[in-house]
Amino acid sequence: MKNLKTFKIAICGLAIAINIVLGIMTSMLKLPFYLDTLGTVVTAVLMGPIPGVIVGASTNIITGFIYNLQDIPFLLVNVAVALVSGFIAKKYSFNLIPAIVCGLILSVVCPLIGTPIGIFIYGGLTGTVSDVIVMALKSSGSSIFAASFIAKIGNNLLDKVGTCLITYLLIKNLPVSIKNMLKIYSNNNLEAIAK
Repeated sequence: MKNLKTFKIAICGLAIAINIVLGIMTSMLKLPFYLDTLGTVVTAVLMGPIPGVIVGASTNIITGFIYNLQDIPFLLVNVAVALVSGFIAKKYSFNLIPAIVCGLILSVVCPLIGTPIGIFIYGGLTGTVSDVIVMALKSSGSSIFAASFIAKIGNNLLDKVGTCLITYLLIKNLPVSIKNMLKIYSNNNLEAIAK
């Protein structure tokens, strides 16, 4: 039991590191997607929504202190990612179709939460190429919320569906020994993913 606890803590630590590294890289490269929730989704699918929430919230808090304090409020987005993906994985096996559906749901949920935060902190702009879309929509008469939300939907479709598909592929290809250790969380979930 102690080894399992240590193993789960190690997975959470690795997931936080993956989120931080991918988030900072995509931000520095000004890419129109984020990849800063991959560790959150993997953790939530493997171990449940609560460990996923811990990984997601910790990611934004740590990133806020080492990179940009303004990232901390976006932990609400990462928490939502953990809850949605964790509950979907708990209810259904996280194989190809549920992974895509989860990504599509997150593509709407995340901008609904993140857009007001982004408007409050950054004025609706993110410093990426998607700002061109925001400015064009704003110029055509859209509100800053609508313009920013529409641009974020596009980013999130690519990001969240991609993140969920990567998660599905990673878990599908996990060694059997790791899957067996994590079966305690979900009776048939990991076995169903392996098919």
